[in-house]
Parts: sequence; structure tokens; C-alpha cells
Amino acid sequence: MMTRFALAVLWLLHWLPVPVLAVLARVLGWLGYLLARERRRVGLINLQLCFPDMSPSARRRIILRHCQHLMQSLLEYGIAWWGSPARLRRLVTLKNLHHLTDQAEHNTIILYPHFIAFELCVFRLNLEQALVSVYSNQKNPVLNKQLYQGRSRFNNAKIVSRQEGLRSIIKAMRDHTPFLYLPDQDFGPRDSVFVKFFAEDAATITGLSRISALAKAKVVPAMARRVGFRYELEFYPAWENFPTDDVVADTRRMNAFIEERVREDPSQYYWLHKRFKTRPPGEARFY
Repeated sequence: MMTRFALAVLWLLHWLPVPVLAVLARVLGWLGYLLARERRRVGLINLQLCFPDMSPSARRRIILRHCQHLMQSLLEYGIAWWGSPARLRRLVTLKNLHHLTDQAEHNTIILYPHFIAFELCVFRLNLEQALVSVYSNQKNPVLNKQLYQGRSRFNNAKIVSRQEGLRSIIKAMRDHTPFLYLPDQDFGPRDSVFVKFFAEDAATITGLSRISALAKAKVVPAMARRVGFRYELEFYPAWENFPTDDVVADTRRMNAFIEERVREDPSQYYWLHKRFKTRPPGEARFY
């Protein structure tokens, strides 16, 4: 019942202008910052590890603004799920899309890190471009149905269950449909190597290098960002000489690219995830 009520609220909110949602998100995000003490602690630890020279007050300001960004992203799910295509086109600018479309004759992986505007921007992209994406089933059946229907609303997405593995992903890419890949979280020690993320070792999955090699795919990085009351999805040139025979170096290259984008606006990166939860043997835990 609560899930249905929450979805009804999101449907009502999607009629509001984005500036109004932004004001509401500022208030709710401030409350979330105060009340979600454990997540706030995780975010502050992550920032301390990544930006050790930053002052504690600066870190607190970034996490507060991040909570407001996240709340706005949550309120905007209604726009992503029910907003008209015309509205999505008005709200989201696709910048340097040619870096992706130039690879139309190749298998392609879109490296798509966890920035706060990633959901709304990918719906905008899906209006122009078929995509392969990975989906995790939710325990709540009402939410699970809505998430799946939302992801497939434009009949332009090949959705692969996370449980199906690499073979299903590569099969879905065979007609050169780009694979939208978000590999920048801690998924545990399996299939991971420890490489630097900023100043700290982070367990990072090697999937970008492995899938690129298996599918003979080009990697095109993309960055979703909020710019005022609008959004921008920027594409970067396809990586040359990737993958290499050194999977650790390949994985570090991915993290280095993400670091560059984080430095542009730290408040828009997803800090509340326990990015450094998995530690090398013998090292103390951070959280």
C-alpha cells in the first residue's frame, strides 16, 4: 500500500516544473541529511578518503548538497517514468552524441558512472538510441513492476537480468546495440581487483576490460550532470588502445576517468554507497 501511495505521489509531482521540485528537494534533502545519520557518516568517510586535504566543513557542505541532489533525483522519477518525450528533450541536452553514433558499426560499451542525473539522462538517450541495460529484480513486486515498465517505456531497451551473466549481455549487443554499464561501485571481492580510486585502494570489478575484450567493443564514456534546472549528458571520445593485456591498468584507467569527472562537481557523485567496504587482506574496515 505504501509503495502504491509513493508512486501516486511521484505521478502527481511530475506535473510540477523542475524549479518547484528543486525547492522541495532542498528542504527534504536537508532533512534527510539530518536524519539519515548512518548514510551521512558513510558519505563523509568517503570524502575524507578521497579528499584528505579538504576541510571537514567543506565535506559536510558537499554531503548536504549531495543529499539535496539525490532527493531531487528521487522526485524526478515521475518525469522519467511519465513525462512526455517532448519534455525530456527540453530538459536534457545530449552533448557530443557523435562520439557514440560514430561507433554505430561496432559493439559499444557506454561507461556510465553513478552521478545523480544518470536516470533521467538515460531516459532521454533512450529516445534516440536503443540500449542494453542490466536490471536487478526488487523484492517489492509493485516497485519491481514499475521499475521494469519505466526502463522499457520507449520499447527501445534490451533489459538483461543481473543473474543472467556476461553471455546474455554480449548476445544482446550483437546487433551493435550499446551496453549501458555502471561498474563504479563495490561489488565485493569476486571479479574485483584493488586499484586506486583517488588516494585509496578500492575493490573495482574488471568487467569493463573483460566485456570489451569478449565483445570486441569500443568504450565510450559518458557523464550525466545537473546544470541549474536542466541536465546534460556528455559523451567523450572512444578510448584508444583499450582493452590491453593488463586488466589492472585498464581498471585503473576507468577509475582515473571517473575521478576527473568527480572533481568537476563532487556533490553530484554518489557518495552514500560504501565504496571502500571491501578491504585488502589484513586492512581495517572504514565503516
